[in-house]
Amino acid sequence: MTAMHTLGDVGGRSVVLAYGSVAVEYEALHAGAVLFDRSHRGRVRLKGDKAAEMVTGLVTNDVSGLVAGQGCYAAALTAKGKIIADVRIFVEEGSVLVDAPPRAAAAWASMVKKFVNPRIAPHVDESAALRDLGVFGVNARHVVAALTGVQSPALTALAPYAHITVDMGGHKMLVVRSVDLDVEGFELIVDADQFDALWERAVAAGALPAGLDAWEIARVEAGRPEWGVDMDDTTIPQEANFDELHAISYTKGCYVGQETVARLHFRGHVNKHLRGIRASGLDAPPMGATLHGEDGLQVGDVRSSVRSPRLGGIAIAMIRREVAAGAALIARWNVDDTIAERTVDVMALPFATD
Repeated sequence: MTAMHTLGDVGGRSVVLAYGSVAVEYEALHAGAVLFDRSHRGRVRLKGDKAAEMVTGLVTNDVSGLVAGQGCYAAALTAKGKIIADVRIFVEEGSVLVDAPPRAAAAWASMVKKFVNPRIAPHVDESAALRDLGVFGVNARHVVAALTGVQSPALTALAPYAHITVDMGGHKMLVVRSVDLDVEGFELIVDADQFDALWERAVAAGALPAGLDAWEIARVEAGRPEWGVDMDDTTIPQEANFDELHAISYTKGCYVGQETVARLHFRGHVNKHLRGIRASGLDAPPMGATLHGEDGLQVGDVRSSVRSPRLGGIAIAMIRREVAAGAALIARWNVDDTIAERTVDVMALPFATD
């Protein structure tokens, strides 16, 4: 990989924050193609004929209705309906691969261990055995086509989280259509010992290495919540916009935490949900800043906060339901024992970047 890079830590796992200039990496995402190392996510495989059925009983979406080559996004919940992990599910022949964000990976693995009998559906943690190379941007399909031999039309025809299995010199590669950012994207899941060579081939095919800082800007623009930042085990799926993210089925069978989710859907509504906020300057209020209406009462708080080259200071915030898009709020936070304030506008997610 590229020698010059800045390292960070997410959920106890080392990540590259930037390979050089974040601005250059961000621009390449929108003008060409970039590479993201997504290997810091956790991956658990459940095997056998009952694997899909077992996963269905643990998550908000209907996995049992999927066939090999299909996938979905879902949440795993506590018995009281709070999110312990958001997961991406890939159904393969004879197994189901589930990956979770780094801060929630241990909780998901523990849930599988607690509820899935290994004699019914053997399960194994493949976080170290597999690695994940993400290719995103307007030219992503062309880079992936060059790497895999799968033609561009076949790649772009894939539904979200659907995937193709490709044989690369005797090694299996899973080519996944990823919608985690608001640009075209694919993730190539391969054996760990194949990753570095694949990365170098992707660079040779014209993709620029990019780090987590550029990813975070694009993620916030896309309005995609991150577990442990925008949502956690105090959050109900509807508060994190999981209906809009097509992560909840209301027609499937029982699963852990279903009662709370179903009751809210059929009989009521949540009192708060994730929305975007935009500041007038380059910097949004920091994570943890409180949001107040004109009467001074607190109506929300700031979660992910970034400086977008296209939009300036933006953030994802948890805001009370009665606050409409377009409303102006006052953000407040502490700086050296002094209260700082900034006016922000409430916006729908995803942010419009055109």
